[in-house]
Parts: sequence; structure tokens; C-alpha cells
Amino acid sequence: MIIKICQFLQVGIGIFANTLLLFFHIFTLLVDHRPKPIDLIICHLALVHIMNLFTVLFMMSTDLFEILNLLNDFQCKALFCMIRVTRSLSMSTTCLPSTRQAIIVSPSTAWLARLKHKCTKYIFHSFVILWFLSLSLNSNCLLCTAAASNVTESNLLQVSKYCSLSRINSILRGLFFTFSLSRDVSFIGAMLLSSAYMVVLLSRHQRRCRHLHSTSLSSRVSPERRATQTVLLLVSFFEVMYCVDIIISFSSTLLWSYDPIILDVQKLVSNVYATVSALVLLSSDKRIKVHFKDLGKLQLTYNFLLIK
Repeated sequence: MIIKICQFLQVGIGIFANTLLLFFHIFTLLVDHRPKPIDLIICHLALVHIMNLFTVLFMMSTDLFEILNLLNDFQCKALFCMIRVTRSLSMSTTCLPSTRQAIIVSPSTAWLARLKHKCTKYIFHSFVILWFLSLSLNSNCLLCTAAASNVTESNLLQVSKYCSLSRINSILRGLFFTFSLSRDVSFIGAMLLSSAYMVVLLSRHQRRCRHLHSTSLSSRVSPERRATQTVLLLVSFFEVMYCVDIIISFSSTLLWSYDPIILDVQKLVSNVYATVSALVLLSSDKRIKVHFKDLGKLQLTYNFLLIK
């Protein structure tokens, strides 16, 4: 019961934080004459997380299933596929700012410096490719997802009260597993390499600052360094949550059994990144803080005029 409450609380906070993040960056894109590519990436990430959390909320609302008589295979396939696709997009979209920031902070003498202009030019093309990959590599959900009432108990792995996974052909399962593993290794590998590269660059920059400047000057954090630290925090948190999620999923699929408590813990772990990432991005963006301060001043002025 406590885990269920934590799940609903986590999803509620996540939807609110991602909606706020999405609206702020859409407003920035509309107002700013020269919008930053990172605003587009964060908009896409927030939108993907909102879609994911609303689908998870719908899956958790078992009473709603009973009211709508939501027991057929098509609806289970649609919901489960949406969760898998949005989680895949969450991983690939998180990889974009990580690799982009590594390119931006790279010195002009490095070979990555040649990509600085190209990485900002093909953002929309990247989104199209990521959606295509996520939809195609998660199409196996259409084959293996079924309503719990439509498959015999011995052939299914229950992942919610009404939706389950059924066994598919071993060749197809192996094929989809290989493609999905290759995708995950590629994106996780890119995030790890770019993170390691940024850590090395940050440590070098810090050593140079100690030699060239006084302590008061070196303590100031540049916007590039702050952005790099935010990206490193997000990537590190994502990778830890991903590893925990993949260990639970792999062991449960291998044994073809899900303990209800372990299933609830996995849901909590797999959805926590969507909530935490929005909160981190909101708290680390100085523009948001400035806008909130301006709104606070306007509210005080309005209250003062009402009193007068």
C-alpha cells in the first residue's frame, strides 16, 4: 500500500514538473528570436516523460479499467507499447544533451570541435530517427502483450492486474532482444564516453583556474560548467536507475515470474527518472528562477495596488 501511494505521488509530481518545464521552454522558443537547441531537446524530453507518466497513471488506475471494461488485447498492446516506446525515447533523448555538451565544451583543437555547428543543425532530424528506432524496436510489444483473461496462466507473465506478456517464438524473441540490446548499449555507451570526456575536461579546467586565477575568481561557476554538471548529474542518475531496472526485468523474464512487491518496486524505479530529471532541470535553469522572481514581484505589486 505504501509503495502504491509512493507511485501515485511520484507520477503526480512528475506530470506537474514536466508540464511546467515543457510550457516554460515552449514560451522561451516562441519569445526568443534565437532559441537554443537545448530548449528543443528539453521540450522533447518533457513531452516524452508526460506521455510516459500519463500512460503509467492509466495503467495503475485499476478501477478505471473496470469502469471502462478495458480488458481486450488491443488496448493492452497500445498501453504497454506506449510505455516501452516512451522509455526508449527517454533514454535516447537523454543521450542527446550528453553528447552535445561534450562537443560544445571540447577545445577548439579537438576533433569534436568540427561537429559544433552540425550538432545544432540536425536536432529535428535526430528526433525523427529516434522515434523511428523506438517504434520499430518496440514493435514486439504487439506480438507478446495480451489481456490477462485471454491467455492461459502458464503462458503469461503478468505485468499489471489486467495486462500480461505472453511467450513468442524463440527466434523472434532473440532477434528483438539483440536489436534492443544493441540500441541500449549504443546509447548508454555514448553517454558514458561523453560523461567521462566531460569529467576529464572539467578537471583540467579546474587545475588551470587554480594556477591562473585567485580563489575568488576560480570559485565562480561558468554557464558551460553549470550545464555540464547538470548533464552529468542527469546521465549518472539515469544510468543507475536503468541498471536496476534492467536487472529486475532480465531476472524476472528469465525465471518467467514476477513477485508483486518486486513488480511495484520496478515500476517505482523505472518511472523515477522522469520525475527527478524535470525537477533537476527546473532547479538548474537560472532563467526559470528569474521568471518566478518577476512573477513574485508582479504579485506583490498587484496586492499592494488592491490594498490602496
